[in-house]
Amino acid sequence: MSQPDLIVIGGGLAGSEAAWQAAQRGLHVHLYEMRPLVSTGAHTTAYLAELVCSNSLGSRLPDRAAGVLQEELRQLGSLLLACAEATALPAGSALAVDREQFARRVTLALQHHPNIEIVREEISSIPEGLCIVASGPLTSPALAQAIARFTGEEHLYFFDAIAPIVTAESINMQIAFRASRYQRGAQEEGDYINCPMTEEEYHAFVTALLEAERVQLRDFEREIEAGVKAGEDRYFEGCLPVEVIARRGREALAFGPLRPVGLLDPRSGKRPFAVVQLRQDNLAATLYNMVGFQTNLTYTAQERVFRMIPGLENAEFVRYGQMHRNTFIASPKLLLPTLQTRRRPTLFFAGQITGVEGYLGNIATGLLAGWNAALLQRGQQPITLPPTTMLGALCRYITQATMKDFQPMKASFGILPPLEPAGQPGKRARALAYAERARRDLRTFLEGQSLSSVLVPVPG
Repeated sequence: MSQPDLIVIGGGLAGSEAAWQAAQRGLHVHLYEMRPLVSTGAHTTAYLAELVCSNSLGSRLPDRAAGVLQEELRQLGSLLLACAEATALPAGSALAVDREQFARRVTLALQHHPNIEIVREEISSIPEGLCIVASGPLTSPALAQAIARFTGEEHLYFFDAIAPIVTAESINMQIAFRASRYQRGAQEEGDYINCPMTEEEYHAFVTALLEAERVQLRDFEREIEAGVKAGEDRYFEGCLPVEVIARRGREALAFGPLRPVGLLDPRSGKRPFAVVQLRQDNLAATLYNMVGFQTNLTYTAQERVFRMIPGLENAEFVRYGQMHRNTFIASPKLLLPTLQTRRRPTLFFAGQITGVEGYLGNIATGLLAGWNAALLQRGQQPITLPPTTMLGALCRYITQATMKDFQPMKASFGILPPLEPAGQPGKRARALAYAERARRDLRTFLEGQSLSSVLVPVPG
């Protein structure tokens, strides 16, 4: 292989976007991905940018935080956003994708880029020279040890879980019904399949859920950050297993992922007590995932308990839920807002390993790291985005938060600086004001830096 200008470690969302952005700016990139030679336990294919949890990239609406970040990625010329929009599925106001078609599209785009060489090898040490580490939350043990040696800091761990997927033909549509909440952004008959529960059915389900057998954590998964009691589990609050939510109170699920607001059961014309929503998972509409049903129950327990849900009594599971350890670094101590490490300016981190959560955040930090690596290679100053933009605010949060309460963060209006004047009336009006300010400030910033966005063609 020829000598690269940049090495990118990890072919997930962040690494794929980073490699593309740097290559678009003329750098010769080696993108290292250990799959399929080394498995992670969560991935199932050899595709780059494989989605292992939900297939949704969040709301498209302009007054939602995810919608703001999507617009910024569009302005910045994101490859992965273009691929997501080209493989979008019906999902109301959300941007959901056919996960296999999405990953295939990204993989083909990178394989065919003249400036990118994909290397299917495991990296066990941090290379010298210009490098982006985007190895993700399932970083291999050897590389994790190398990162720990470089940072001099202990890793922080949290546990993440993925939801089950069932076949469409096994869903009982005599009970389940199609609808989106308030029919917002939906087709006429609704983009989601809903399984309604009466109060009695809901409480019977919660009882069974609380009593169900869970997979025991392995010893290495109990290496929790100092200060957490031995034997306790630590989860990311944005991706809690349903059984953990249920332990917080018998009504917790009904006010969480099973909330029935905006939905009416056509059989009764009334709002159900609780609803389990299923979202289309592939273009053929043969598979549906259980929204918000991340779990650590055993496979046997999942079949027994989840078939108690009305409409899923004969559910055929093509993927069971599971839980795995996710790893992220102490970014407030280690990184600059440019995503460079404080100790070594030629080393960047991007994606979920930095403490950015959510697919969009992973893509966005990969994009910024790729841009900044290219700028640094050309002898220019890496950029720090305005904190009034969603990506700028995310980078500021992960690099300036206090370590005491540092936990993964996804796009949120709560991390943006307050509006001036502060008296914007109404939640949605404030959200639109945040969105407009972010769009304006990003455009002004790019014009001032003489940085134009790259026009990304949708790859065939």
